[in-house]
Parts: sequence; C-alpha cells; structure tokens
Amino acid sequence: MGFIENEERRLLMEFEMEELKRILVACSGRKDDEESKGSRRSNTEIIADYDHGDKVVCVTSGVSFLGLAIVNRLLRGGYSVRIIVHTQEEMEKLRELETAGEMGSGNSSIKAVMAKLTEMESLSEAFEGCRGVFHTSCFTDPAGLSGYTKCMAEIEVRACENVMKACSRTASVRNCVLTSSLLACIWRDASSQQLSPLINHQSWSHESFCAHKKLWYALGKVKAEKAAWRIAKENGLKLATICPALITGPDFYHRNPTSTIAYLKGAQEMFADGLLATIDVMKLAEAQVCVLEAMNKTAYGRYICFDNVIQSESQAERLAKQTGLPASKICGNLPDRIPVRFELSNKKMLTLMSTPLRNCFNQS
Repeated sequence: MGFIENEERRLLMEFEMEELKRILVACSGRKDDEESKGSRRSNTEIIADYDHGDKVVCVTSGVSFLGLAIVNRLLRGGYSVRIIVHTQEEMEKLRELETAGEMGSGNSSIKAVMAKLTEMESLSEAFEGCRGVFHTSCFTDPAGLSGYTKCMAEIEVRACENVMKACSRTASVRNCVLTSSLLACIWRDASSQQLSPLINHQSWSHESFCAHKKLWYALGKVKAEKAAWRIAKENGLKLATICPALITGPDFYHRNPTSTIAYLKGAQEMFADGLLATIDVMKLAEAQVCVLEAMNKTAYGRYICFDNVIQSESQAERLAKQTGLPASKICGNLPDRIPVRFELSNKKMLTLMSTPLRNCFNQS
C-alpha cells in the first residue's frame, strides 16, 4: 500500500512540474511577443501598470492545483512570482527546471523558495520583498489517504496563523489574499431561530455544528479564516478572504483528492438545500488576482466565489462520476424531512469584477 501511495504522489508531482513548465514556456512566449510590440503600447497602458516592486508576490503551495493556476494568471499579468515549496522533493523538481533554463536566472519572473508553514521565521524570509501574499491553504493528508481529519483541521489553523503573523511582521507585505472555502459559510444548525435563507459573504458556518457533524474540513476553514481576521485586525494588515465552492477543472479529483473528498462530505445535504456549487480553477485564479489588484483601492472583506450551482440530479450524477463516487453519495435518498432551501449569492464578487469577467460566473 505504501509503495502505491508513494508512486501516486510521484506521478502527481511529475504532472504538476510538467504543468509548471508548460506555464513558464507559454508565458515566456507571450513576454517575447509583448517586448517586440513594446513600442506600440499606449501611454495609458504604461501608466496603468504597477511599478515593478508592486508586482512581486508570493504564493504558498505554489505547485498545488490551485497554486499553479494562480501562478499562471500572475505570470500572464506581468508579475514576478515567488513560489513557496514545502518539501525537498518539490525543490529538487524545480531545480531541474532551473537547470533546464526554464526558471531562475533565465526567467526572473519566477523563483522557488523553501519554507515551512509551521516555521514563522522561514515564512518571513520567503515573504521579504513581496508586496502581496496568496495563501492557498493547500494541505494533503499526511497519512497518504484521501481524507481530512480533525488533526488536519488543527494543523490548518496553526499554519494560517503563522502565515498571517509572518505577513504582518514583514514590512514589504501590504496585502494578503487567503483562500478559505464556501464550507466556512454554509453549515448552520437548521433548527436555529432567525436562520437566513440567503448565504453570502456575511454568512459563517457554526463551529459547534461542524464539530458535532464531524465536518472537519469546514471546521478547519472557518477557524483558520477567523484566526486570520483576528490577526489582521490586531496588526493592521490588509486582508481579503475568498470562499470558493468545490474547485474543479482538468482532472481535478486526481490533482486535488484530499480537498475534493473532504469538501463532498455532507454532499447530499448540500445538494438538497441548493448549496452544492463548483468553481473552475482558472476562474478562481482570475478572481483571486482581481481581488488583490482591487485591494489597493477599495476591496476588502470576504468574497464567495462559484460559477455553477448543482441543481439537477443529472448534474449531481455527472459530478459524482468525475470524482469516482457513487451517485448516491450526492443525490441519494435523504432522511425523511422537508429540505430547507437556501440561496447562494456571489454578488459582492460580481460587483468587483469587470463586465466580461462577470459573464463567466453564475450570477446569483
């Protein structure tokens, strides 16, 4: 069993490294093309750019499913990106790309830094010189299983606290964008009086309810996000948190198994209540960068992000097939009760984004 798990991890790492290489090659081609057309850029376009210092950002878990999508979007936007890697294996793979001329001195737009989310000092060193930090909260099951335990929830909270404290202690860091989860908003005790049918950026999951139902992924996200807000307010750090639905995209289950399986715990209840939603990883990355850029003006607070709500049995069955789960895990028979229907709203995110980008999202 251990050999199989290690082999799967190795294959996944190789896939992510190939994806990063593809991103670097594509961005290099665009950069060369832009330089050749530089003389045709208008003064308005040049003035609209950030200065170079404002475009140095750091992405934690930069070779994860979401991390790579954010890195891709940042490089296309002309940012210099610092990727935090957590293991020596990841660093060795990135050094192979550097030796091949794909990054490092041959590509000043991207740099890999070894840091551990459990060590604040290493995080501070990694953030030094960066204006913005994306903390993607990407964790894998240390036991090599597709699950998310109570212990992992506690690790997530501590790691988030370290990242926020490191951001607040690093003079160069102005803004932080934290990836939370829609699950930090939707799990509430239905028997509670005054329970609003609208779920938006002001909604919070009940910690006691999550603990009682053993929804550890939701509990970890809500506690980590609350800790982030507490530390940001105490230290005057500008923070925005994004609460995405289930992150989908090419081969998403195999590239992001722990989070996918953990997110879908309680999927039947979410589906029945109209709260089972998804978001394409590239659209989420676009939203993340949009929020960061708007933080220099007026953006702040929490944002719910989704582009599709699973509303039919056929959609639920399709999602189950993509994840390898039995369809009954999502749209099977529920206990005898009258489902409480809720409405998801991403209005705040849509208001922030430009019209062409808004059209990519399910408007609720």
